[in-house]
This record gives sequence, structure tokens and C-alpha cells, in this order.
Amino acid sequence: MTKKVVKFEYEKETKNSIRYKEVPEEGTPPIVGSLYVQKWFAGSSKNIEITIDKKD
Repeated sequence: MTKKVVKFEYEKETKNSIRYKEVPEEGTPPIVGSLYVQKWFAGSSKNIEITIDKKD
């Protein structure tokens, strides 16, 4: 199993969600790109982190 923490920063607000853009590590391409999170969960967070756990 491989775990990877991907960091995101606020990009823009839509009607019901917040769009975050990935902040890739220097010298590496983005893994996810953009991510939409519902406003009720995101609140006023300007930065979020997602952990991806590969199971194969």
C-alpha cells in the first residue's frame, strides 16, 4: 500500500461548492488537479489536504 498526501488551496467559489486547485510538489505533475468540496463541509477553509491510499 502507498499513501500520498495531496495539498490543495482555494481557487474559487461556486453555487454549492468550493473549488480547490492542487499544489503539486516541486518537480512533479499534479495527481488530482482540481477538487470540488461542498460548502457545508469546506466552510471557510483556504487550504485542505487529501490522503490517497493505493490498495493494490
